[in-house]
Amino acid sequence: MTEELKNKLLSIKHVALDMDGTIYLSDTIFPFTLEFLSRLRAMGVSYSFLTNNPTKSLSDYLAKLKRMGIDATPEQMYTTSIAMIDYIRTHYPSARKLFVLGTPSMCAMMQEAGFELTSDSPDDRPDIVIGSFDMTLTYSRLCRAAWWVSQGLPYLATNPDRVCPTDQPTVLVDCGSICKCVEHATGRQPDVTLGKPDPNMLAGIQGRLGLTAGQIAMVGDRIYTDIEMAHRAGAFGVLVLSGETTLEVAQAAPKQPSLICRDIAHFADLLEEARRQ
Repeated sequence: MTEELKNKLLSIKHVALDMDGTIYLSDTIFPFTLEFLSRLRAMGVSYSFLTNNPTKSLSDYLAKLKRMGIDATPEQMYTTSIAMIDYIRTHYPSARKLFVLGTPSMCAMMQEAGFELTSDSPDDRPDIVIGSFDMTLTYSRLCRAAWWVSQGLPYLATNPDRVCPTDQPTVLVDCGSICKCVEHATGRQPDVTLGKPDPNMLAGIQGRLGLTAGQIAMVGDRIYTDIEMAHRAGAFGVLVLSGETTLEVAQAAPKQPSLICRDIAHFADLLEEARRQ
């Protein structure tokens, strides 16, 4: 380990963890995850969970983590559904009606936040169109979203991910691919795409914990979301090879991670090694 890497690892006070592909895959927790979190606590390093997956509510995610043996607090979770609600309230304070391509859990979160969801009708005009990871997507609603987008309404997306990691023999088409379909039909991209690699998630952690960017490690399995966000935020970016990205893809990336690890257990090994030297 070089002196430069050692010093950077010693500076880390908080680990922001991507979820799917990093601490679990689909519904299967990695065998090293619980021990990894315990090792972080033993080193005095705090952690939080970030996900670009907006399909579940905050309570759904906390319950899923609980089933896997992970006790997490609401303050440790940040999803792109939460980011979307915060963004609309800040930038479109008068917006009330939303047309959402999203799962029932995400739609329920929007309603709980005080928004009204519009129907699949040309007479039910929304204030904003939201594209998301919609596992209940129907052709009719995709066409309705494209229609409203073509009419120039504000158009926001929760996350840029093309696919969602899975341990099943299928491809889970994610928000980025759904929005690409709308773009091909209308010629229009989302006005704003939240979630990683947007650096606001890490900026929020910095503000809450009073840390500098260099004291935060962003750990995830994707170059174009997790590691790109680390670059944009000035954080320490750790790519793990337990999810989407292969070593060959990682080594060919124009922007390299601060560190490439086999998995989070390997990252914990390096954190502990830096503290022993």
